[in-house]
Amino acid sequence: MTHAVYFQPTDDQRALKKATHALLAGRFGRDALRAAVERPGVLDRALWRDLGEAGLFALRLPEAAGGVGLGLPEAVLVFEEAGRALLPGPLVATHLAAGRVPGAATGGTVVTAAFGGCVEWLAAADVVDGEVTGAVPVASVDPLTPLHRLPRPAGTAAGGTPDPVAVLLTAAEQLGGAVRACELAAEHARTREQFGRPIGAFQAVKHMCAQSLVRVETARAAVYAAAVTADAVDIAAARLLADDAAVRGARDCLQVHGGMGFTWESDVHLLLKRAWVRTQRSGLHTESDELLAADLLSDAG
Repeated sequence: MTHAVYFQPTDDQRALKKATHALLAGRFGRDALRAAVERPGVLDRALWRDLGEAGLFALRLPEAAGGVGLGLPEAVLVFEEAGRALLPGPLVATHLAAGRVPGAATGGTVVTAAFGGCVEWLAAADVVDGEVTGAVPVASVDPLTPLHRLPRPAGTAAGGTPDPVAVLLTAAEQLGGAVRACELAAEHARTREQFGRPIGAFQAVKHMCAQSLVRVETARAAVYAAAVTADAVDIAAARLLADDAAVRGARDCLQVHGGMGFTWESDVHLLLKRAWVRTQRSGLHTESDELLAADLLSDAG
């Protein structure tokens, strides 16, 4: 395991993250999000092509091959923003297929793949990357993520281990969701009043918001560092922290919002549902726990 790694984004990387945030806020704002919720299982092909034109899928593809020519740290920043926006579709699979599957890099082709025991957006995809047999549709808790279940785990790299890039990009999406949940909780705590005072003045609400922020920043440090080291154990640790930040952050956000957070009209429940679905992808808790345990045992001799 690599230690003492520090990742502070450069000015160019910050600009990329800011530009991605602005693109998604304009192209997939709340109105588009709610429209997608009302059309479950329908993928917006125009949006997908716009993402391809913006370079989301070809981000790590070399410039000589028509890509952007950036690296894993930049991809993590972009996928964090995608997670924050609750952007639907098999983003990770299509990104990983860029340069191998015609049309994937430009957004002209939607590619899905089996990560863990699930396949997302199988019916809407043009190409299934890898072997997917015996997949059966299952009810998805997330209206923005149609699912098929496989009879056996798939989507792993050679040697039977999860693809580390897929695991890290999922962690980045989870980080983005955790950031949004933290923001929504803090905003509601400042503006919602009870007994003539903002609810953020009450100690229990303060503690939930503070704990959510701590989990976000801890996960952010781990995800950013893993993007630099690209070490499998660092990625496993980042994934565990990001999953925890996303799920617990969304739950706390629901608590801050009270009963209204559970209503269909609220966006808060969508964050929790997406976080639950992402935890089932490659690198889920059991796999990452075992990888970390094996590393600790090897260090102990």
